[in-house]
Amino acid sequence: MKTQRFDKALIQDYDETSEGYLTVTVPITRPGVFPYQRSDGTIQMEAKLPDEIFKESTIRSARSKPVTDDHPNEPVTIDNYNRYAKGLSHTDAAVRNLKLYVSMTITDKALIQKIRDGKREISIGFLSDVVAEKGTYNGDNYEYVQRNLEINHIAIVDQGRAGPEVAIRNDSDAWQIDSNNKGGNGEMPTYKIDGKEYEVDSAVKSHLEVQAAQLETANIKVKDYDGLKGRYDALEIQLNNTKQELKDAKENTFSADELDAKVEARVELLNSAKTLLGDSFDFKGKTEREIKEAVIQKSKPDFKGDGQSDEYVNAFFDFTVGQVKQEGFSSTGSNHMFTGDNGNGSKVQDMKNQRLNMNK
Repeated sequence: MKTQRFDKALIQDYDETSEGYLTVTVPITRPGVFPYQRSDGTIQMEAKLPDEIFKESTIRSARSKPVTDDHPNEPVTIDNYNRYAKGLSHTDAAVRNLKLYVSMTITDKALIQKIRDGKREISIGFLSDVVAEKGTYNGDNYEYVQRNLEINHIAIVDQGRAGPEVAIRNDSDAWQIDSNNKGGNGEMPTYKIDGKEYEVDSAVKSHLEVQAAQLETANIKVKDYDGLKGRYDALEIQLNNTKQELKDAKENTFSADELDAKVEARVELLNSAKTLLGDSFDFKGKTEREIKEAVIQKSKPDFKGDGQSDEYVNAFFDFTVGQVKQEGFSSTGSNHMFTGDNGNGSKVQDMKNQRLNMNK
């Protein structure tokens, strides 16, 4: 479905015929990237590319088209021609200096008087396909391209703000481009930069507003990215902590065989220790080293395990238990190994030293 658009140009000069008609020749459109406002108020940059506005079908559409007093609220057709037509364009539409020119004659007396009084802008009403297509023309970026232009009528409209070469203006249900020469008494639009307003071309203002909107969108995306990055980093830390917890749990979890071996070793340790420590010793809550040190202290009351390595304690314990099994010593009785009976003190010490040296 084609979209209605308007281009505007200022009448710079006109000729009066012997009948009192006015004849003018003006450029009605040119290639470039122009701002158009959507129905929601946002701006989109549309390109009129040379291959579109200078192609034969576009040039032909400018020939023999009705001239109107302002834009009608509907396309001009044979059914409403007599109501809207105040003149007619000629068949000399042609391209000169990268612009599409056409001459026209205004035949309506009231409109001619308005032109004499200063109503000097010409605005073409046309239909085109607005195609989403990104690109760059003469250094200007665009988001859409106007294709298959069909000029419907050429309107004489009130002069708008003088000065801007290109401006956006609401006309009926469409938006238009004003291509004016500098001059006149109108004020240029302003754009605020760092709290101060500057007069700028309307096209420049629209372009700046588009850039500002794009920058705001980019900033929002950056903030969203930072938020997502923060959540991602937090989740990554949580994941790493969970992995470490699983690793630690796995390292501290025994298999069935390992658990059986641990239980068997504990039982064997308790059985060996009871021979020397007796049933009155409280094994509950004692670690393997604490039990072994208690056994060693039975043979050497002044023994202190502080500062000794596990290997040293294990060797001393193994020797002590080995002696019990060999000599049949117990924790009580006349044959108690710790009484010094039987002259075995030096022998025990020699064997202990041999065991310790072997384990070193």
